[in-house]
Amino acid sequence: MSKINIKIEGIPFEVESGLTILEAAKRCGFEIPSLCAFNHGECSQGSCRVCLVEATGARGLVASCVYPVAEGMEITISSPKATAARRTSVELLLSNHNKNCQQCDKNGKCELLHVAKITGARDDIYEGAQTPITVDRLTPSISRDTSKCVLCGRCVERCKNAHGLGILGFEKRGFNTIVAPAENRSFADSPCILCGQCVSVCPTGALMEVSEIDKVDAAMKAGKYVVVQTAPAVRAALGEEFDMPVGSLVTGKMVAALRRLGFKKVFDTNFAADLTIMEEATELLGRIQNGGVLPMITSCSPGWVNYAEINYGDLLPHLSSCKSPHEMMGAILKHYYAEKIGVDAKDMFVVSIMPCTAKKYEKDRPELSVDGVKDVDAVLTTRELGKLIKRSGINFKKLPDEAFDNDIVGEYTGAGVIFGATGGVMEAALRTAAFKITGKELEKVELTDVRGLEGIKEATYNLGGTEVKVAVAHGMKNAKVLLDQIRAGKSEYLFIEIMGCPGGCVAGGGQPYVRECFLPNEDLDIMDTYKQKRAKALYTEDESKQLRVSHKNPQIIDLYKQFLGEPNSHKAHELLHTHYAPRKK
Repeated sequence: MSKINIKIEGIPFEVESGLTILEAAKRCGFEIPSLCAFNHGECSQGSCRVCLVEATGARGLVASCVYPVAEGMEITISSPKATAARRTSVELLLSNHNKNCQQCDKNGKCELLHVAKITGARDDIYEGAQTPITVDRLTPSISRDTSKCVLCGRCVERCKNAHGLGILGFEKRGFNTIVAPAENRSFADSPCILCGQCVSVCPTGALMEVSEIDKVDAAMKAGKYVVVQTAPAVRAALGEEFDMPVGSLVTGKMVAALRRLGFKKVFDTNFAADLTIMEEATELLGRIQNGGVLPMITSCSPGWVNYAEINYGDLLPHLSSCKSPHEMMGAILKHYYAEKIGVDAKDMFVVSIMPCTAKKYEKDRPELSVDGVKDVDAVLTTRELGKLIKRSGINFKKLPDEAFDNDIVGEYTGAGVIFGATGGVMEAALRTAAFKITGKELEKVELTDVRGLEGIKEATYNLGGTEVKVAVAHGMKNAKVLLDQIRAGKSEYLFIEIMGCPGGCVAGGGQPYVRECFLPNEDLDIMDTYKQKRAKALYTEDESKQLRVSHKNPQIIDLYKQFLGEPNSHKAHELLHTHYAPRKK
């Protein structure tokens, strides 16, 4: 990319052409107050007017997040005119904002308060009518409160960028403008896949997950046998809630915290990830050998499943019938483990700590229960777990490292750990599928061709003379490409992994917020750095495990011998598999 010469605050710099003023200033070491998500292109509207600066060649002040740099441009950030204008912009936002900060779920991570502090904005300078409020809490996953919305448009852009969807947009006109699904409908009445990516970029508390902390509190108070399981991606991000570096692996401290919170048992969902691989790999081989529907597509991500049911109902036979790992874990805990320890399944309350808001919806699906007993009773996000720990006064950083409970279930392999990164499910499945096809272990289990953050990755593996061509996609914008190929009869793949969130579960809608303003010591200048750091933590744990293939997990082997029989058995289908149906909104 070509270079151009500019001046910022009178200092000459050479920067890449095509950058906005905000991007160029940041790369040159200047902080312009803004409500733009870091380097994600999520603020293309320039509507909040918080980042105003002076620039030669422009008529008046310009929004630096959308105004491009040009050769010879001189940019002034600190002029009295620009400084006053930025303060006024924030004061106007505050004048129409619900300032119940103490009760707001975004308390401590609110970007509006951050820029208010930087700009010196004064409260109650402007008084007047308030925009009519819409509060939407009709889904189990996401809530919307327009009284806290600043109309920045970041959620609108994230939905387009990640999924090619336009669930959110600007509704009504003038002072009554709000961000909402079409016609100000509820998320429940829209084709939203409930992934929570919009929540991840919202600068205020306008979009939040629906909290289930009260459900967990009530179950403990009622004397239920409350157990908890944690998804692999949680351990790679929870530390950020306690000011630890992005990508810190906090497995042992997380387990210690959960014990101190009062859970009877602390399990790792990775056990069920290994179980998923056994079922999924067997299902794939059965389809290949018996002329089943191919390509087979993974079904671990509920956001992706929602997208498929709403938009590609004709392709649902391609999805694996396997439940997601945490649902499998819930079924095994209630219908195997509970009996082993002498607890009635109806008295066991299973809590899943997930990086995902769509899991909250998933747990309520009627298909995900056995004999009227739900597999999972409550889902908390990584952020909610952080709130629980802080509420309890636990000093997270000083906790000892403790191990998961694994007396009967809970042992896991490295294959289960990598489920949290895009490509991880594929890699784990191929490690076991290779053994099932050839009878031999892979000499090298690291299948790096399916790792990384490219939107679509593909690879071909020769497994005992069988050519297995696979593809991996994350984010529905990329998934659509592969799905349209299948619909057109042009797909060459046998197996496809799809994850709803870009980057996979490590960047799920329930993970800690990643903002440079709250992480001043992090190297987050390059887009997706935080996803890479979190994924690296999972691959590091995989490498540290003695067992790295699911079919060698001794507890999985015992589970089949004592209870399930064999992968894809009648009992396994009863507990571990489900079905999907087209739906329209």
